[in-house]
Amino acid sequence: MSSIAASAGRARLAAAARTLKPRYFSSSLRSQEGENAPKPPKPIDDSTSALDYKRTLRQRPPPLPSMDLPRSRSAEEAVTNILYNTPPPSLQPFKKHVLNCLVQNEPGVLSRVSGILAGRGFNIDSLVVCRTEIRDLSRMCIVLRGQDGVVEQARRQLEDLVPVWAVLDYTDTHCIQRELLLAKVSILGPEYVEEQLLGGPTHEPRRSSHHVDPKLEREAALAQHFEHSADPEGAAPSPPPLTPSQALRLKSDHLQAIQVLSAQFGGRIVDVSEHSVIVEMCGKTKRVEAFLALLKPFGVLESARTGLMVMPRTPIKNTEEADETEEGGDVDASLLPPG
Repeated sequence: MSSIAASAGRARLAAAARTLKPRYFSSSLRSQEGENAPKPPKPIDDSTSALDYKRTLRQRPPPLPSMDLPRSRSAEEAVTNILYNTPPPSLQPFKKHVLNCLVQNEPGVLSRVSGILAGRGFNIDSLVVCRTEIRDLSRMCIVLRGQDGVVEQARRQLEDLVPVWAVLDYTDTHCIQRELLLAKVSILGPEYVEEQLLGGPTHEPRRSSHHVDPKLEREAALAQHFEHSADPEGAAPSPPPLTPSQALRLKSDHLQAIQVLSAQFGGRIVDVSEHSVIVEMCGKTKRVEAFLALLKPFGVLESARTGLMVMPRTPIKNTEEADETEEGGDVDASLLPPG
């Protein structure tokens, strides 16, 4: 009887367990709802983000620019070419190209980009790299010279790098181009540039002094003559020492001339020292080179250039011409003057 009662009790417990529904705590419900909730996009913090971006926008690239082939060769020329394995040179001209690269802001990207260009034999004329308004994105502006087909191959090879987002060729695009120049110019004249370069960081030339021993002056002149005796043409004569009044007049005249020249090119003097000034000028590359050439007669002690920076122009729709064509409409020929 006891075994029958025990089996009956177990049967009742099993039936009750089947009828009861499972109860969940509120935390489990919140976890299930959290799994289905939308999640924010992952931050851009590694190089694979650029790779995923290029995979989503993968399109068939356009064909490479056609290379100009030379004239048809004769059998003798073809055999000579095969024997010496000399490929025919391309007839495309070498011109300046401006590449704008958007890359991941991480170490080692610059070396990889420059390594690919150096492996293809390109000499980089200028390279400007800086972080953009996006924290993980940097912009490179590269200026080089080459043929269209070769530069396009290099551009596609750069775009295949993992940390590179995109590479744009701004060669035939309407862009704003700017370059910054800082030049330290002497205000004593070109005759004293060599003396200023020997004067150390202050660029102070020799001054006249009456208390110098004549014997020391003769010894210094003899040593200088002995140093330049091997030169058949002889060294250029050193300028005479300046008196304080002469130096003051030279500084005043040259400072005024440099200031007028800088104003004509949109530049300005940012630093004035005892014997030199620093001039700042921003403009196109040709304008910067012209300004630097005009500063050379004054005596350029140092110069530094940032390289070319570009940004494409935003096209503006010409609404005035569209309104005039719409308002004009058809013209009655009878209302026109004769002839």
